[in-house]
Amino acid sequence: MDYRKFLGKEEERVLPYLGGAFLHAADRRLRLATPPEAPGWYRFRIKGRDAAALGPAEPEGLEALPSVRGHLVGERLVREGSISEQLYLLPAEEPPRLTPCRARRWHSGELLFDTLDFESEAEETARRALEEDASLAQVKGVPATLRAAFAYAVLEAQSRRLGIPAAPAELRPHLGSVAELGRPEAERALRALAAERVLAEREMLELRRRHEVAALARQAAEAQQQRLGPQAWRPQRGSEADAIARAERALEAAGARLRSSRLLGHGNLEVIFTFMDERFISVVNLETLQVVDSGICLGHPPSDRLVTLESLPSVIKEAIDTDRLVILRHA
Repeated sequence: MDYRKFLGKEEERVLPYLGGAFLHAADRRLRLATPPEAPGWYRFRIKGRDAAALGPAEPEGLEALPSVRGHLVGERLVREGSISEQLYLLPAEEPPRLTPCRARRWHSGELLFDTLDFESEAEETARRALEEDASLAQVKGVPATLRAAFAYAVLEAQSRRLGIPAAPAELRPHLGSVAELGRPEAERALRALAAERVLAEREMLELRRRHEVAALARQAAEAQQQRLGPQAWRPQRGSEADAIARAERALEAAGARLRSSRLLGHGNLEVIFTFMDERFISVVNLETLQVVDSGICLGHPPSDRLVTLESLPSVIKEAIDTDRLVILRHA
């Protein structure tokens, strides 16, 4: 799109602000010199690619956006396909769990709250089963999204109780069995997930140890050849900023979004990004963006170093699509 035609034009629009230093309109991404204090709907003055908040406003234009229906579990909407997505701009009063809800798909992909739908007896039955620590095995006429939302709620409660963090994409393979069998099945699934992480972490530590031994051997050989002592790696001035920019471009090209990054030393960069509505923490080489630690389980033994930051989202997608995602690094 040729943005030059917007440079001299000034206008006002009501848009949702979801956090960060940028704002998405239907036709372009806008910069915010002074972001609002909190997410919400605001009226913005827009000139070119810059926007300034004028004050809170009521939502506008939601009815023209694609509608998505499902059931609520906290701040997530469980929609068709048993997919749990973050829902933005919920009302101040938290709706009851498992409430039917309609959302709208914003131009940048996020789901925005629209309205609560009318409940049937199924929602109250499922809510009571959740409160009584029961299952839905004998309950008939439960919609698919409600059944999945019930299972997510059971798994999330057990996740907190056991201290085993888990992302919705990791839990999806177990929704059917948890809905049928309840809390014991949720505990079994979470403990199996924790065991898989322990194995993957142990293998990753051994792999790192081997790489470090090999790197020290190469360093010693080079030092002997040059008659110089081994020197610690130091990034050149400006290399970190360049690496972050390249990392952001690589992730955007793959459909992911960089959230934050930090220099770890020894030529490594930690990147935190979101992809398919999940959050990932990975470590990459500062110069090449070769993956050092993907933050997910990539087989036994791990094959992280066969992946680049640009190809990592496609690997994650395959893991999600085949119900094999195991996240190793949680905030």
